[in-house]
Amino acid sequence: MEEIVRAEGLKKTFTLSKKQQRIERTGETRRVAVDSLTFSAYRGEIYGLLGPNGAGKTTTLRILSTLIKPDAGDAFLCGNSVVRDPGKVRDCIGFLTSDLKLEGFFTPDYLFDFFGAMHGVEKQTLARRKRELFSRFGIDQFAGVRVRDLSTGMLQKVSLVVSIVHDPEVVVFDEPTNGLDVITAKVVTDFLQELKGMGKSILLSTHIFSLVEKLCDRVGIIIDGRLAAEGTRAEIAQGNLEETFFRIYREKKGGIA
Repeated sequence: MEEIVRAEGLKKTFTLSKKQQRIERTGETRRVAVDSLTFSAYRGEIYGLLGPNGAGKTTTLRILSTLIKPDAGDAFLCGNSVVRDPGKVRDCIGFLTSDLKLEGFFTPDYLFDFFGAMHGVEKQTLARRKRELFSRFGIDQFAGVRVRDLSTGMLQKVSLVVSIVHDPEVVVFDEPTNGLDVITAKVVTDFLQELKGMGKSILLSTHIFSLVEKLCDRVGIIIDGRLAAEGTRAEIAQGNLEETFFRIYREKKGGIA
């Protein structure tokens, strides 16, 4: 199998603000979000990072997407280093997060063209991809509607097509179905499977067991910023994935769960 994503000893630590310390009732001033994290994902597979909130999943994906730099370690996507070649990494990936904020004044039509131009997509190719993707996700009838007037589900669809405007080799999704209604969630998960069928590589984070069981070829369980287990669903869960996860969680947390 061809390795398409490789994380090597990633580490990231954040400073806690006074407000965060008060909210969490802690005297800690520093928080290790990702701790010596190493894993691989291969071409044409869906790889899931599974863990609870605060496990380090989002931080990991932000490092892989070059939004933040690791304090130590490196990661390689399509053979490019996130530390030394972030521009080349961005050329080969699409990144979607629920935190993606699209300016409410603009329309899907404008935003698609804007991000396409930013990625250097040729005009004819851009027009073709817009027709295909807007039709596939039912955006065409809302193409001229300002983002601030779109429903949550439609906004997620627009965010999705904007993130893959340049037809990337690797698609990175942070909690791909978070906050979506069941219809929109199915549209998104069906499309992820279509992308896999096209030979794309998908890397996603989630805390939803059923999503992993439905989509992922391999999974890495992440707890407190560390990889606790990795493998195919069958290798990790000899039976029920949820039960296996909580067994591993209790072992790592000293019986808490």
